[in-house]
Amino acid sequence: MPELPPPITVVGIGADGWPGLAPTSRAALHTAEVVIGGPRQLALLPDDVAATRIPWPSPLRPAVPGLLAEHAARRVAVLASGDPMFYGIGRTLAETVGAERLRVLPHPSSVSHACARLGWPVESTEVVSLVGRPLDGLALALHPGRRLLVLSADAATPAAVATLLTARGFGSARLRVLEQLGGPGERVLDGPADGWPHPAGDPLNVIAVELGDGPRSSLVPGLRDDAYESDGQLTKRHVRAATLATLAPAPGELLWDVGGGSGSIAIEWLRAHRDNRAVSVERDPVRAERIARNAASLGVPRLRVATGAAPAALAGLPTPDAVFVGGGLTAPGLLDACWAALPPGGRLVANTVTLESEALLTEWYRRHGGELLRLAVAHAVPVGGFTGWRQAMPVTQWSAVKPPTPQEDAS
Repeated sequence: MPELPPPITVVGIGADGWPGLAPTSRAALHTAEVVIGGPRQLALLPDDVAATRIPWPSPLRPAVPGLLAEHAARRVAVLASGDPMFYGIGRTLAETVGAERLRVLPHPSSVSHACARLGWPVESTEVVSLVGRPLDGLALALHPGRRLLVLSADAATPAAVATLLTARGFGSARLRVLEQLGGPGERVLDGPADGWPHPAGDPLNVIAVELGDGPRSSLVPGLRDDAYESDGQLTKRHVRAATLATLAPAPGELLWDVGGGSGSIAIEWLRAHRDNRAVSVERDPVRAERIARNAASLGVPRLRVATGAAPAALAGLPTPDAVFVGGGLTAPGLLDACWAALPPGGRLVANTVTLESEALLTEWYRRHGGELLRLAVAHAVPVGGFTGWRQAMPVTQWSAVKPPTPQEDAS
């Protein structure tokens, strides 16, 4: 058997540097032949760490496989901020070489340090990372009276967070910027979001946010229709809630939203769990741009928007766990392409208001089973001096779960 390469040791290090490391971590660095890390982290090592020091190039992630392969036969240590497996380099390394190749020596994370300083219980404090992520992603965590810890990308992040909070109606929020946590240069900056008074400080910081009064938003599907910018192509609130319930999102799953319109189905799929993924397919470039704006506004800028007409635009997309078809049902081959793309156990849900598309869904129901239903919603409206019901156009919905292939069924 070929000899296995030595494991890669991942050492968490804090702002307190070498003095804060446990003996095991120090020993790993002393015996390493190569130490890879950020320039700030490498500068924390004493001179008697004799290993070759290699700073990460930028951009980091594409460089990881080649850099590790170059030194595969040597004893490699990687420096990481705090806990390497908490929004750190540890995840990238595990995905690159496999978790079995890693020996991880964690240090208290910046979140643990921050909660200790603030007296906040870690388990009930929501954490949002803005390191390499869009600022608009913070919007999903904004709820009156909640506490957040925001992992900053750099020294400019606190002011950017204050501006976003103010723009979204949370100007009264209290911000505390905790710099160099655990190190000799630790300090805290305090102030309201509205009129944040401090200039940019240390790039190594965590932002503690205490949200006061502000707009309330729901955690479940069925946001108000006016939460969306729309030209009328919008799955309306009550039908949307029923549709998401049928799609049944689970953590980490991928949705295709075909005929995105305003993007509401994909957006609320993403809002169901932070690990969910979605692609909204929209042929109209103007609507595609609007979908991206809606996604950013509602806190899920990670939504991928594919501009083009289905089914051609579906080619090359990652395999979905669920597909929603909200428009273009009669396009030749569309339902066939969506059904073929699903793995066994995948779900397909299609909505329509036209007789032509309803006939198509009826035929698919006859061939594949599932559930065919009609959703009807009526709203109370004034009728002279009285009140009556105004019926919205009924929506026909077909849903089905793709069965296993005959081979899988037999096994």
